[in-house]
Amino acid sequence: MRVSEPMTHVWGQARQLRMFIDESLDEVPFKAINYLTGECNYGGRVTEKQDRRLLMTLLADYYSPAALNDDYTLCVEHPDWYVIPPVGTHEATLEAIGKMSMVVPPGVYGFHENANLTREQNETYSLMENLLLTVGQDAAGGGGSSSEDTIREVTEDILRRTPEPWDLAQVQEMYPTMYEESMNTVLIQELTRFNRLTHVIKASLHDIQKALKGLLLMSEDLEQVFNSIFNGKTPSLWLASSYPSLKPLGSYTNDLIERLKFFQNWIDQGIPVKFWISGIYFTQAFTTGASQNYARKYTIPIDTLTFDFEMPTEQEPKERPENGVYTYGTFLEGCKWDWQKWELQESDPKVLYVPVPLIWIVPCKKVDLRQFPSYECPMYKVSTRKGTLSTTGHSTNFVMPIRISSSHPESHWVKRGVAMLTQLDS
Repeated sequence: MRVSEPMTHVWGQARQLRMFIDESLDEVPFKAINYLTGECNYGGRVTEKQDRRLLMTLLADYYSPAALNDDYTLCVEHPDWYVIPPVGTHEATLEAIGKMSMVVPPGVYGFHENANLTREQNETYSLMENLLLTVGQDAAGGGGSSSEDTIREVTEDILRRTPEPWDLAQVQEMYPTMYEESMNTVLIQELTRFNRLTHVIKASLHDIQKALKGLLLMSEDLEQVFNSIFNGKTPSLWLASSYPSLKPLGSYTNDLIERLKFFQNWIDQGIPVKFWISGIYFTQAFTTGASQNYARKYTIPIDTLTFDFEMPTEQEPKERPENGVYTYGTFLEGCKWDWQKWELQESDPKVLYVPVPLIWIVPCKKVDLRQFPSYECPMYKVSTRKGTLSTTGHSTNFVMPIRISSSHPESHWVKRGVAMLTQLDS
């Protein structure tokens, strides 16, 4: 493979740095070495911004002048366990490593102790999911009912609870496309997506009912839906047309019904004072609508704008803000919100998720962005924190970074893996 000129130049700089490391340790540009390793060496492989931030934060603990000291610890929570071995013989180094604990605590990686609980839960869920694969399709359900009876009851319940699709033409008359109100366009786009999703759900359920009566051939797709419903999982056929979700069937259905109710209230009562950001299908269109309203109101190019974020002390506002939008419904993972100090704090033991206060998303000029001690917290739709790049140019999972007040340095929360989620897995 041919090496580009810029990369050859970077490698040349790296070799020069290594040549004088032994000559003058006190003058080693640790930040430069960290940059060369994290950005130049791994940067081509780690392309996601949040992952690169984590990589650079972790490398900073090792490419540090303090790491040259004999008492430098790699784990603040267990300072006596993970210490860089002093300079000595090969045998002495192996002996020092052998004294380290075989059971690695979460603090070694910068995690909170609650990470152990998360790991154990994930192992349990994986075990139960694999056990479900051993259950026969003809196994009896609760009370001695057959799988067909169970599926019939579930399909009837979901069909009964799912409302009819919206009449988009009628809603369009109530909320016409307006230059000064982009939220009308957001509403119509959201209703279109949910109409498509509910159509897929209802059509598959009606087909299953026909197949149970012998009126329709059970295709491969219908069989997968049948098995998923019987196992309490959300069918992949639905998820292909759905917003990202890791919820089981029951929770997914309840969540979908609540989302439909939110938009029905929007139609009946007008643009809401507070937006349930977790219930919005395509969140980026919603935030773009907020930016468009601000840009058109003040005649400002939209590409010069960014978002500022505030957690207002008034958590139940009665009117819409003059600029921006109020949002609610998100959760914090890896930390908690201190309602007295009004900032991020360490998680309580055995508490994995906490609700986030009302967030005021405020568009502003990039040059006017406030500077304050904060953590740029990534917001994801589901807890896997990964997604695929859609045709719109946005990830199917990542929403946006949100700055939150914090007295701890940003690196602390990066190591903790702190993130904001629009929905939980259950």
